[in-house]
Amino acid sequence: MSNRLFQGVIHQMRDAIDRTIGVIDETSVIIACSELGRIGEVNDSVTPELMASAEPFVVNGYTYRSFGSRPRPEYAVFVLGTDPEAARYAALLAVSLASIKQFYDEKYDRSNFVKNIILDNILPGDIYLKARELHFNNDVSRVCMLIKITNKTDVAAYDVIQNLFPDKSKDFVININETDIALVKEIKPGIESKDLEKLAGSIVDTLSSEFYTHCVVGIGTAIEGIKDLARSFKEAQVALEGGKVFDTERSIVRYDNLGIARLVYQLPTTLCEMFLKEVFKKGSIESLDHETLFTIQRFFENNLNVSETSRKLFVHRNTLVYRLEKIKKITGLDLREFEDAIVFKVALMVKKYLTSNPVKF
Repeated sequence: MSNRLFQGVIHQMRDAIDRTIGVIDETSVIIACSELGRIGEVNDSVTPELMASAEPFVVNGYTYRSFGSRPRPEYAVFVLGTDPEAARYAALLAVSLASIKQFYDEKYDRSNFVKNIILDNILPGDIYLKARELHFNNDVSRVCMLIKITNKTDVAAYDVIQNLFPDKSKDFVININETDIALVKEIKPGIESKDLEKLAGSIVDTLSSEFYTHCVVGIGTAIEGIKDLARSFKEAQVALEGGKVFDTERSIVRYDNLGIARLVYQLPTTLCEMFLKEVFKKGSIESLDHETLFTIQRFFENNLNVSETSRKLFVHRNTLVYRLEKIKKITGLDLREFEDAIVFKVALMVKKYLTSNPVKF
């Protein structure tokens, strides 16, 4: 559709600009040109590095100017000549075509519509009106996933994920920024959480094994209708941030699996600091060494069972009891008591949360 849009503008401007003008896409194919016979030609001299430039560039006697979404513009205009006038024409064309495309996308592009919903760039009252205008299916279940690329590679992860979900009428792959990609996926009603994790796992595995690109995935809750897409997206963001703090070893984090971490994440930092001061004597939590904290972690993992924990730690039962008594003396909390154990567990999470300084959504 963009090809026809650009060709219409180029056709109208060819008389005003008495030079060969046109547009190439990100694969360096001419998709619009004042010389119709050149449409479809490939210009291998225009590399992705040149396309990514924010400045005009010259190749084989033509002045080029990229336009489209940064950091990876999808298009570039070209004008015959390397003189200052050619550069001015190229700049004028780039601004004009970018504005026209943005207007067209906002009016007719479903993917852009979904992006505006999840980023809260559209008024709630306008969502259903726009959905009707675009014939967008409102009566299906969907889920938002947020994929964060954690290492820099030459691979365009966005393109890889798009190829994994080629049905653009049902699934929407959206570039959020240089590292974050959102996937809005149509799903069967009542789908189980483990199936969503499998889906996320296929993304992680494909990027890792085939393209050596590492990522983490946050999964929001499944929603009905389109108005709640923004909520599912925010949940995916919280899942990623919460995972960084409370579940650092996992590459896939579900919002509904964060448990009490969800509550801790929503608390203001001042309230968290007050809670720590009230629970622990001054400096008591800092005085716990690595071995003691490791013992506590294992004790919680084994459901406060002294015998099972001592077996897993390869220590005598009395040794573990001695360590627990020592913790009680330092902190005033007896971890063998359920209520004290809960307070201590939450306090450790709060401390970790404050140390990590996560982004709030």
